[in-house]
Amino acid sequence: MNLHLQKSKVKNLKSKVTITGSKSETNRLLLLQALYPNLTLDNISNSDDSEIMQKALKSLETEIDVHHAGTAMRFLTAFFAIQEEREVVLTGSSRMKERPIKILVEALQELGADISYVENEGFPPIQIKGRKLIQNKVSLPANVSSQYISALLLIAPKLESGLELTLEGNITSVPYIKMTLALLNEIGVKTSFEKNKITVCHAEHVEASQLTVESDWSSASYWYSIVALSEIGTQITLSSYKKNSLQGDAVLTEIYKDFGVETFFNENNTITISKKATHNSQLITHNLNNCPDIAQTIAVTCFGLGIACDLYGLHTLKIKETDRLEALKNELTKLSADISVTYDSLHLKASNKINENIKIKTYQDHRMAMAFAPLSLKTSMIIEEAEVVSKSYPSFWEDLKSLGFLFQSIDN
Repeated sequence: MNLHLQKSKVKNLKSKVTITGSKSETNRLLLLQALYPNLTLDNISNSDDSEIMQKALKSLETEIDVHHAGTAMRFLTAFFAIQEEREVVLTGSSRMKERPIKILVEALQELGADISYVENEGFPPIQIKGRKLIQNKVSLPANVSSQYISALLLIAPKLESGLELTLEGNITSVPYIKMTLALLNEIGVKTSFEKNKITVCHAEHVEASQLTVESDWSSASYWYSIVALSEIGTQITLSSYKKNSLQGDAVLTEIYKDFGVETFFNENNTITISKKATHNSQLITHNLNNCPDIAQTIAVTCFGLGIACDLYGLHTLKIKETDRLEALKNELTKLSADISVTYDSLHLKASNKINENIKIKTYQDHRMAMAFAPLSLKTSMIIEEAEVVSKSYPSFWEDLKSLGFLFQSIDN
């Protein structure tokens, strides 16, 4: 489905949007619930990724297809490695078969797991023969995807002697690691994170508890972009968010101050984001090592406002649903941007020219579709494969329409 987005304006200057639970928190808690069935979850994500995760954890099939769900692939690799006497093949989309998993597989093998590659060495699909893992010490390069690290931490309390994980080098995406540890703590598992060593204690059982998933900050980023690109006075209220969030993307509240956007935390667990002033920055510089998922949104916001930006700490974007740095470069260039990228950074020059009716390719990446959509406040455009948003935010287009955005389906 391709969508033609007309140049629009936020009609209701004071709007409300409900966003479901964080995909990151949901998928971690779903795995913990599978290990400890007496846990109850509220406000779980309605994303494709979380539905795939739920379905896979309940599946009795010998082959499980996670499609594009990278988090599910990593977490399920660890989960099935400890399911004694269970044998499964984990596979996915053609892009998933290009996304590396060797570092996680080798770490699990070091702990005693029986995992082999079905097609290409280092990549899915993989065959897993579940067994009891006896070893309790392993090391990983610290700059790998935090999902590899979290996958190991999530199964750690079920290992006979827990887990001692050493991270070698500079750590990437610390908030996501801390999120995993905080969720383990919340269900009663003891952990420690000192310097580059993480310890998770064994917990055969945990007490029954009810856990509410905080709404997704990554999904909130598109609304921050909309407010930033709108006129002064525009307000959007989002639910439900915590001031002391576990999610790294909550840094949006600080970053978007550069664009004149303020965040107010309300008593009913909602936030109101408001355009208070025009931006006064000529150049935005941020290291997004701890929150790479909002890089696309920030880059597009800067382009729409005619602001230059230098974004760093983006090396993990090259192994996402697509190579997000190259994808951003390609699509922003079509719109007239002067942009360059390296293996871990993005550099955009200030410009006030925005081309019209450009076709934005999404590369089967949900964040490409959603990051570019707010730009229709500045110009008309076509979003290709717009249905890809269901991966993390199925109601995105309906929510946009409720604010007055104008678009229609067109033939490919």
